[in-house]
Amino acid sequence: MAGMVQTTVRSKLSLTGLNMTFGHGNEVVDVLENIDLEVREGEFICLLGPSGCGKSTLLNIVGGFLKPSSGEVVIDGEPVRGPDPRRIFVFQERGVFPWLTVEGNIGFGLFRLSRQEKARRIAHYVELVGLQGFERAYPHELSGGMKQRVEVARALAVNPDMLFLDEPFGALDSITRLEMRRELLRIWRAERKTILFVTHDIEESVQLADRVVVMSTRPARIRNIMEINIPHPRDISSRRYLDLRDSIFEQIGLAHKI
Repeated sequence: MAGMVQTTVRSKLSLTGLNMTFGHGNEVVDVLENIDLEVREGEFICLLGPSGCGKSTLLNIVGGFLKPSSGEVVIDGEPVRGPDPRRIFVFQERGVFPWLTVEGNIGFGLFRLSRQEKARRIAHYVELVGLQGFERAYPHELSGGMKQRVEVARALAVNPDMLFLDEPFGALDSITRLEMRRELLRIWRAERKTILFVTHDIEESVQLADRVVVMSTRPARIRNIMEINIPHPRDISSRRYLDLRDSIFEQIGLAHKI
């Protein structure tokens, strides 16, 4: 129609025919089977599935740390051949360096910047994750949630264009997990990085994601891809939220069993 402007969001990540097998001879374990997925620029994707199904393996393949048995991973039109500093991991096992302060941890990957630019970048991300006043604190002086904020800030400070998060809040208590989800969403909306977030928590996936990729037990296949078309902040008591959550429960066979 005349006068209408069409906008398209480009594809950031493409997985095609991805398979992963570990072992040799009679000791073969099929982990991933025929995974196809397209992720758009700036999208927040949750990879959801039972523990041990292969979600973390898939994340490590996308990050270039593992080579798939077959299939292809393409980011920005280029096949992934190995790790890339533009794509940063955040793990559940808190990876902050205990011998460095909050400032030191956040600035760890900024050695190429001038002193002034490094200080400006650190201050920006300290403020972004709400750690003002703790710049000179060491990790042993911080709570679990604060350590996780440091790791997220360190990942963002190097200005990656993709973030891979592997159950980053799994070791936190339930209240701190809720706080960290809110923080991550706030940061994502400010920074608009493309995020792949691995979880086995259905509530977490529906609270966070633009789309939830529901994976089967091993060998993992994609059961379904759920569009979570609810604006943020999400009302977790709304009918639409509950319907989407319950639909995922049904897909993985847990409906009416808890």
